[in-house]
Amino acid sequence: MFRISIVDSPAQRRLVVEGKLSGAWVAELRTTCRNASRDLEGRRLVIDLSSLTVISREGEDAIVDLMKEGARFSCAGVLTRHVLKQLARRCRCEPDAV
Repeated sequence: MFRISIVDSPAQRRLVVEGKLSGAWVAELRTTCRNASRDLEGRRLVIDLSSLTVISREGEDAIVDLMKEGARFSCAGVLTRHVLKQLARRCRCEPDAV
């Protein structure tokens, strides 16, 4: 299972990612992020990984690419936070990307 929900507020557009980030779903995340980045009208794009259960190597690569493009992430859980911090180090992104 994989799902991306878009939640708009005055300050941000939040993409809530649920399920397993692997295989064809990696391309879906990239496409959805690209489309969601349009028409932000000054809002921040935040990718919420709190409900993500699996991140494949391809998924990690996609997250690194999105970090390099300026995406910000939120998450819950010690393991997901640790993975995001490791990926931020890998891409040498700012600490607030996580």
